[in-house]
Amino acid sequence: MSSSPASSPKIVDPERNDAASLEAEDLPIGALPVPPVDEHHGLHRGLSARQVSMIAIAGTIGTGLFLGTGSSLAHGGPASMLICYALVGFIVWVTLLLLGEMATQYPVAGSFNAYATRFFSPSYGFALSWNYWFNDAVSVASDLTAAQLVLQFWTDWNPWVISVLFWVFLVAVNATHVRAYGELEYWLSSLKVITIVVFIIIGILVNVGVNQEHRYIGGENWRIPGAPFVGGFGGFAKVFVTASFAFGGTESLGITAGETKNPSRNMPRVVKFVFWRIILFYLLSILLIGLNVPWDYPGLANKSTTTSPFTIVFKQIGSNVSASFMNTVILTSVLSAGNHALFAGTRVLYGLSTTSPQPQAPRIFAWTTKSGIPVPALLATSSVSILCFGSSFIGSGQLWNWLQNIVGVSNQIAWVSIGLASWRFRKAWVRQGRSLSELKYRAAWTWPWGPPFVVLTTLSLIIIQGWSSVIPHFSAVDFVSFYIEIPVMLVMYIAWLAIKRLPTLNAEVNFPAPSEVPLHPPAPRRLRWHDLVDTAAVDLTRDEHKDDVNDTIEDQERDRRLQGRGWVFWKLFYFVA
Repeated sequence: MSSSPASSPKIVDPERNDAASLEAEDLPIGALPVPPVDEHHGLHRGLSARQVSMIAIAGTIGTGLFLGTGSSLAHGGPASMLICYALVGFIVWVTLLLLGEMATQYPVAGSFNAYATRFFSPSYGFALSWNYWFNDAVSVASDLTAAQLVLQFWTDWNPWVISVLFWVFLVAVNATHVRAYGELEYWLSSLKVITIVVFIIIGILVNVGVNQEHRYIGGENWRIPGAPFVGGFGGFAKVFVTASFAFGGTESLGITAGETKNPSRNMPRVVKFVFWRIILFYLLSILLIGLNVPWDYPGLANKSTTTSPFTIVFKQIGSNVSASFMNTVILTSVLSAGNHALFAGTRVLYGLSTTSPQPQAPRIFAWTTKSGIPVPALLATSSVSILCFGSSFIGSGQLWNWLQNIVGVSNQIAWVSIGLASWRFRKAWVRQGRSLSELKYRAAWTWPWGPPFVVLTTLSLIIIQGWSSVIPHFSAVDFVSFYIEIPVMLVMYIAWLAIKRLPTLNAEVNFPAPSEVPLHPPAPRRLRWHDLVDTAAVDLTRDEHKDDVNDTIEDQERDRRLQGRGWVFWKLFYFVA
């Protein structure tokens, strides 16, 4: 007879990776000897630094900036929009630095979802991962709905047909090799960046008098009735969720960590430079939009339509051709954002199915082609896009606003989760005596206040931004769009916690021999209502990236270029690309 787990500990075979070889309940949470998240036959590291940089930009400079600013301006006014975007931008910047530390040290598939599971709570990580997967899937539907709004500039002909064609295109792109996806995103994002630079120049010219009326605008639109704060505090608070929708996607640089070449060098570079480019583009663009476009511009944001402020500014110079060009760029940006959301959602679902020791999604979603494409996860993520066809019944503008609220709150939950994971990761690193110099990347100025700052400020935004749905009149649909994800997260957390506590019905029962019965039986276990990871026991060495030969060669080639005769050119090239 074998002894009872209560009377003698089981010996774990280091050659085995299955959880059955140990008694999980007897070990601290986080101490399970599990295999690496990334398997050799899974995802491929095919994304370069320039592609990863542009992928992060593609996820943020899209519908949130080109269309969401119209909704922000109409509901909050120019001052509310500028202040809210600046505040959210700073929060996201700190969040990005925290994520960069973990993604550089542990470049795995699933990114911050995997970090929340590993360093904070497996049950919370389960709820977060499914929430973020749904966020990405809904984002695809949101972008397809946004495409319908953009097309209204030219025609009202059967917008759902265009959505179907765009859906087929996005699925086809994501079914190819990851390098093809990265290259497409790079060039689409480059087009957006160039267009925004042109917009900034034109916006300045329009404001100083180069417009159809040959009139100096200045700060006139800040002084019209209702401006600069439209709707009082309720309007101000409501802009937070649209700003969160717009900035959502910066955290996706961690999603790409599992497929990034030389992450030890490239991930810190992406963290340092990407957000500066984004914050520069956002704040300058938003300032010019608030100066040039009045908050009560007809059709700026209503139930049936949403007009891009970028297109309006281009029309102000008196050229319909320029406005059509801007609208075309916006359309490509919408496709780029949808492409990015579909990619990220697919990788999150893949990460769920490969979570150790217990997968959090069916194993079928872990299947990949020889090219490293998780096709089942791709098809499941893209299927949620059927939501975009609801625009035929409730109006594209109204549907897009609701989807925007849902995605914006989901982005905020992701930022809170990054803060929680970073908080516990840093505590574990110090508690286990690891030197800070061992970190491959460290945002020194955010120690120790960074994680609590992100958690508390973002939670505050989640609470106050739904003010307009309650005061002065309660709107049930708007309230649900602002807060539905909170109870859903709570239910999923409790459900997974309960599932893990259920006994295995078919487990083999081994009774101890009389001589093996302990003199003092152990006290009965109490039911725990949480599964917070033990920071003293979590394995900090698993999945740490080890630079390979190709990484070393790439580093040497880069250093050689920067020290050679054309170092100025290469310095500029690496900064831009």
